[in-house]
Amino acid sequence: MMPDLLIELFSEEIPARMQAKAAEDLRTLMTDGLVEAGLTYSGAAAFSTPRRLVLAVEGLSDQSRAVREERKGPRTDAPEAAVQGFLRSTGLALEQLERRAEKKGEVFFAVIEKPGRAAAEIVAEVLGRVIREFPWPKSMRWGSGSLRWVRPLHSILCLLVREDGAEVVPFEIEGITAGNTTRGHRFHAPEAFSVVSFEDYEAKLKRAHVVLRAEERRERIRHDAATLAFARGLEIVEDEGLLAEVAGLVEWPVTLMGAIEEQFLELPAEVLQTSMKEHQKFFSVRNPGTGRIEGFVTVANIETPDDGATILAGNAKVLRARLSDARFFWENDLRVATSGMEEWKEGLRHVTFHNKLGSQWERVERIRALSQEIAPFVGADPELAAQAAEVAKLDLRSSMVGEFPELQGLMGRYYAGAAGLPPEVAVAAEEHYSPLGPNDEVPNAPVSVAVALADKIDTLTGFWAIDEKPTGSKDPFALRRAALGVIRLLLTGEHRLRIVDAYMSSVGEFSERYAARFRADARTEIMQAYEHYRTLKGTLAHLAQSSSIYSFLLQDYSSLVEEDVREENEQISKLIESAVKFAVGRYHSSLSKKFPDLLSFLHDRLKVHLRDQGIRHDVIDACLAMPGNDDLVLLVRRAEALAAFLKTEDGENLLQGFKRAANLLAQAEAKDGVEYSFGADPKWAEYDEERAIFAALDAAEARIRPAMEREDFGEAMSALAALRAPLDAFLTAAQVNTPNQVVRRNRLNLLSRIRRLCLEVADLTKIEG
Repeated sequence: MMPDLLIELFSEEIPARMQAKAAEDLRTLMTDGLVEAGLTYSGAAAFSTPRRLVLAVEGLSDQSRAVREERKGPRTDAPEAAVQGFLRSTGLALEQLERRAEKKGEVFFAVIEKPGRAAAEIVAEVLGRVIREFPWPKSMRWGSGSLRWVRPLHSILCLLVREDGAEVVPFEIEGITAGNTTRGHRFHAPEAFSVVSFEDYEAKLKRAHVVLRAEERRERIRHDAATLAFARGLEIVEDEGLLAEVAGLVEWPVTLMGAIEEQFLELPAEVLQTSMKEHQKFFSVRNPGTGRIEGFVTVANIETPDDGATILAGNAKVLRARLSDARFFWENDLRVATSGMEEWKEGLRHVTFHNKLGSQWERVERIRALSQEIAPFVGADPELAAQAAEVAKLDLRSSMVGEFPELQGLMGRYYAGAAGLPPEVAVAAEEHYSPLGPNDEVPNAPVSVAVALADKIDTLTGFWAIDEKPTGSKDPFALRRAALGVIRLLLTGEHRLRIVDAYMSSVGEFSERYAARFRADARTEIMQAYEHYRTLKGTLAHLAQSSSIYSFLLQDYSSLVEEDVREENEQISKLIESAVKFAVGRYHSSLSKKFPDLLSFLHDRLKVHLRDQGIRHDVIDACLAMPGNDDLVLLVRRAEALAAFLKTEDGENLLQGFKRAANLLAQAEAKDGVEYSFGADPKWAEYDEERAIFAALDAAEARIRPAMEREDFGEAMSALAALRAPLDAFLTAAQVNTPNQVVRRNRLNLLSRIRRLCLEVADLTKIEG
């Protein structure tokens, strides 16, 4: 019977965030290495606790298979260097090679036989390599050895388990020799004990106060915490991330529950929850009736004689200090909020958003103006949208968000409410960051949507303006996320906002602020130049007495250096405004030219979004080729209608007929060097099927064009489908390239009419198949 393999790497505490991946890495690296060395196995599972990584492999083969390999070498009369190179590559001597006759002469052959190796030998070899090359995010050395591990490695358990007993795999690394012993809980069962199998190992660990399986520790914590809360009429605030982290901090979870002091109960629930999670790794306990956070659950790694009373007292003391800080931040922030938030506004003026895009406050001003422009398209009040944009980023300067950045937006809602601002404004302060990802909820409140769109469009416009675009997998400014956010906001609410209009409005805001900066810089530079010219004038006046050249220069510069101060200022102001107009015009033009590239980037993100919803890439391309492709709602409606149409039998067959007609037309136009685009007349029709397609086209046009004006793409596709049968019949009955040139031209113009009508609905040339 094949043996099982049990490995445990026992160390100091492994950071919780690294445990799951480390266990999976151990499983992958070991099993891949064993297979590469010629062993097979039936199953493998890896486990982790704070102090150990464990691998259990079932059905491992006893030894690798013997291998016989034949290699063809050079001819026997080849140069000596070639023969010696072949010998080195095979590891054989010349007399060990075989000589075989072939058509082109006698050739050397090497027959290499590798006997099978015992499993224990291979396990030791692979394990040594895995330990030395283990991919920890961070590792350390300790003592005088060269071995690196995430924390000091204390012992290695490595067993091959057979029916007749367990065999310790002979293995040693940096003075650590593999054995059959391990240790339990650091405090409850620190003594070593031996094991003989995985089942024996897991059972003895549990008796030694170690729960091996992370999922079992998680479920124990979940159950015990819920039970404690339920007993007091409360409930646990679910947090799967925190649950996984805490399960990685303890080997023997002991769940304890405490109460939050009365003086902190009025803090926002999210503040309490975030403070306890980030600083203490506590679960929040909520009163389902009031929604307030009234208690906490902590998970200890030890059982105590006083049932955790001392642990709870210590935790409560530390928590009191943390929540006192949070209360101070909250009260200080409320003072600023209720006094108009001017302190925060001033603060944003001194915070750089990007060194090429100005301060955070300049960005707020751009978003405010853009929100007003966008508001009518999303059903929002422009003034409320502007007000919301002005306060949405202010909480970035608050003490609470400074301590807990993940609360940005949420605290903005609280502070806007405390300042007495309209509810729509407060909600937008929180929601304008959304959606943050493909699965994040999309806001539907009109003011929130206006500010969210303005925020994301400003981001895209700005970084496109300075040529900071995503490259490959690098996207340091989250521009793909911003683009997807724009797409989801528009599609979810079916907002008919053309991207080109929003972009040009954003460009206008950038241009205005560019003009202000340029005007200030230009005034400084021109005043400096003015002083220079004034000095130069005096020099030229002196030199003009002796040379007509200097007299000419004096006349050329004199308009800039008039003695009258008023005239000088007017002249300088005109010069500045002229320079500003020129520079801003060039800047505006430069940004305008970048729109096609940004639109292409948005279309790429839209393709990914629609492919996830089952719409083929060629269908999307067929719709992207149509006018109005910056109206994403219109674009998606067309794509959905086309996708549905192509799934029907009529759709498939019409597509084939269209491609046949389009190919015939393209070949004729290429051959004749002309474009057949008008003049098809039914009087030149020779067949009933030919006359029928004229009538079918008249009927289809009468339906399609009004349907396209109404943006009823389903109706337009249905009208196209009616062409399927008459088109098939015409192409079957009539020869397009007939010797009669008049009839030929008429039929080619008829094909052109068919192509043009189909392309009014979607560019079917983009469809594959």
